[in-house]
Amino acid sequence: MSQLHPTQLPAHQLAAEIAAKRLSPVDVVEAFLERIAEKEPKLHAFVEVYADDARLAAQSAERAIVSGHAVGPLHGVPVALKDLIEFEGKVTTGGCEVWRNRVSKCTATLARRMIAQGMIVLGKTHTVEFAMGGWGTNTRLGTPWNPWDPNRARTPGGSSSGSGVAVAAGLAPWAIGTDTGGSVRLPASWCGITGLKTTAGRISNFGVLPLSPTLDTPGPMARTVEDAALLYTVLQGPDPLDPRTRGLPYTDPMPQLKRGVKGLRLARLPESERAFASAEVLAAYDASVEVLAQLGAEIVDIQLPFGFADVAELNLRIMAAEGYAILHELIDDENAPLDPHVRPRLAAGRNISAKDYLEALHKRNERKQQFAAAFDGIDALLTPTTMTTALPIDEVDQTKAPAHFTRFANFLDLTGVALPNGFDSQGLPTSLQILCRSYDEALALRIAWAYQNATDWHLRRPPE
Repeated sequence: MSQLHPTQLPAHQLAAEIAAKRLSPVDVVEAFLERIAEKEPKLHAFVEVYADDARLAAQSAERAIVSGHAVGPLHGVPVALKDLIEFEGKVTTGGCEVWRNRVSKCTATLARRMIAQGMIVLGKTHTVEFAMGGWGTNTRLGTPWNPWDPNRARTPGGSSSGSGVAVAAGLAPWAIGTDTGGSVRLPASWCGITGLKTTAGRISNFGVLPLSPTLDTPGPMARTVEDAALLYTVLQGPDPLDPRTRGLPYTDPMPQLKRGVKGLRLARLPESERAFASAEVLAAYDASVEVLAQLGAEIVDIQLPFGFADVAELNLRIMAAEGYAILHELIDDENAPLDPHVRPRLAAGRNISAKDYLEALHKRNERKQQFAAAFDGIDALLTPTTMTTALPIDEVDQTKAPAHFTRFANFLDLTGVALPNGFDSQGLPTSLQILCRSYDEALALRIAWAYQNATDWHLRRPPE
């Protein structure tokens, strides 16, 4: 049996210990609930903790496993859900104070899939209001505390802020986030964990509160690449309730996860984009590229026909137009108690004409074709995930976005992994982003696993 406390184990190891009956689901859930009770008053990662329900589920899991009736290898493993994920009979606020008492009438497909595997939902985690923001702040329902700086409130990353903090601080072994412009990868970067941005359609959006149906993608947030890959295998697949999932072949990332990177061609960040990253972020990035080269990857240059900022603007146009169309009644209600930073981001959609919106969709198709041509013969593009490490919240300019390196993937519908690749001089984590073609999650995870297996950044833990 591992000598580590259950809350310190990566999810795949926790699952193995439970399956081998060396750990009881009851003890595991209790360990996480105790840690939540201890840390949550400061970290503010959870909107609601389902302590009683989780204990009941753990008792049932233990009986099933002991009697030989385990439903799968993840039976008894806890998980946390972003507060955009519908869970029948529970409140889903979407980070909005107006929806504090909004009770879900259905359960999201992705949650049903995890429950069918015997996983135990610990509770709902905080999100930026309507998931429209990358810093991770929420002025109405509260901002989670980035655990890497116990003394000063810093950006946890958004919009999946609570999920990032919960996983980083050991309040949950893994969690679900959503990514429309970087909302899985930004908190993964600033919280020092691993996040997988999936291709649209890989994981059903049914029962996930929408921001931009064109761009929304749910994904796993975990401590390790292996954990992210394992959870992805559970979440993906066709769903009759989400037409975008139909017709996509199931791809299991596990068989090729540990095959290494020898012979793969990985593109480095174009020189013109380096100016957007801080010196310490660039130093960690360059060291990561060198590690992958030493592992046998061929590092090549790529000539992109457009800049990341150009693409980010078009991505934001689609997000604002679709988000405003969905939420206009609240956005236009001046008396609604909305986050003052989020309202103007979505209100911008009011002034986007049908012509401008359709033009953005048209340019998206054009840019996809242009990128495919530039990407020909290349397996992945390597970039930093964020431009800086986590900023003090009182220094954030809310009129700007931290998503320079992430919106690129949403706009082009790429898949990508964000994972820890170092620390700056203040002890704050840096992050590497690995971007691959649409539906190539298995390759992105394979490259990420090779890097993570050769380094130990993911083993570091925030100060207690």
